[in-house]
Amino acid sequence: MINKDEFLNRTKSFAISVFKIIERFPKSKASDVVSYQLLRSSSSVAANHRASYRAKSKPDFINKIKIVAEEADENLFWLELAKEADILKNDKDLDLLLKEANELTAIFTSSLKTAKQNSLVTS
Repeated sequence: MINKDEFLNRTKSFAISVFKIIERFPKSKASDVVSYQLLRSSSSVAANHRASYRAKSKPDFINKIKIVAEEADENLFWLELAKEADILKNDKDLDLLLKEANELTAIFTSSLKTAKQNSLVTS
């Protein structure tokens, strides 16, 4: 089982990896749009995940995790779009980021469901 610090590092490392791959995007209007959205959503996953550990209440935690799950899914969308638009042709790093974005989306979606269920049980 992954501990808190390892998981915080995982989301931050994901954002850093996204930042690095964007630097390799060719210069174009399409790349600019995808880059901006990826920068915003990947940093939001890391920042809001970190903020979730400082939640003031169960509803606050649920709200923060909901944001993380939404941003992770949005990140997955933009990475899929980058791949399907051939912004980086046959790039293994992009494939790894897609895999990680998919895993993070699944983890945070599951966490959100669990947090909501636990909130109902203890309310």
